[in-house]
Amino acid sequence: MLILKPHQLLFSLTLVMGISIAVSSSSWFIMWMGLELNLLSFIPILTSSSNRYSAESALKYFLIQALGSASLLAAVPLSFIFHQLTALVILTALILKVGAAPLHFWFPPVVQGIQWPQALTLMTVQKVAPISVMSTLVSETTSFIFLTASISSSLVGGLGGLNQTLTRKIMSYSSINHMGWLLSAITFSESLWLIYFISYTVISSSVVFILHSNQIFHMNQILGASILSKPLKLSLFLTLLSLGGLPPLLGFFPKMMVIQEFIVSGASILWLSALLFSALLTLFFYLRMALSSFLISSPKMKMTLILANPNKIVAVSFINMSPLLFPMILAMIY
Repeated sequence: MLILKPHQLLFSLTLVMGISIAVSSSSWFIMWMGLELNLLSFIPILTSSSNRYSAESALKYFLIQALGSASLLAAVPLSFIFHQLTALVILTALILKVGAAPLHFWFPPVVQGIQWPQALTLMTVQKVAPISVMSTLVSETTSFIFLTASISSSLVGGLGGLNQTLTRKIMSYSSINHMGWLLSAITFSESLWLIYFISYTVISSSVVFILHSNQIFHMNQILGASILSKPLKLSLFLTLLSLGGLPPLLGFFPKMMVIQEFIVSGASILWLSALLFSALLTLFFYLRMALSSFLISSPKMKMTLILANPNKIVAVSFINMSPLLFPMILAMIY
């Protein structure tokens, strides 16, 4: 059970306040203030964990976000000289802030050095404000930046996770890969990226809940957990396959909507091909994690891990089976 300390609760409230200010503002300066409030609220949350590497990760995160904020401020005087470059500079700074490729170099090391709850916040909540600002910058001038960042993010996320054995780094590269799909969804409509982002948040939360409940930080710990009860195996299997976008699980439907928009709008087939190829790569290392707990047993181990809240874990995992209920819900409505 996650219990927030008073200072964590305070900074969590100001973090949400900063996101709200950045999303709802009509002024670039107020938007920048909201991003800064969000940043200054998240740094104490990062350093409040007992992990000895959290201070290092917080410093890395602060320096990168400070560079992104400085780039946003630099776009203001630039707008008086080169008006066309302003949107490009702002978009590049926001890509750096969310950790999308090719400016992703800081994201996996920061995620690796923090605890699971902070990592989940960094992979989901901290991306809301920059992505919402990105959606206002979609134009013919910036379309090449979106295409480049989306393709590179999807390929980097897929290829980078293949040789990883640390679960936090695997989830970080997974987040970079999904950022590629999100950037493509942004170019189509606001409702599409909202649906994709909410689905990704729900699925990632279910995966992180299982890994955090059992303190799994390495692939070897999944192998050790293979002698645990069947609910853990089933829940881990379903959530990872859903994160990979395998039908009929929850993660498949937002990807199907993005693919449908590509086909209907007649967008670049190269762009869509890169996204689909990267989806196969991510599904490979998700399957490697999931099948290891199913197929590889360790009966000679003397130590067994204690399953935390098995009923809650099973309930969380079956969120990914919710699309199977959609036909029943539609039948009840109509």
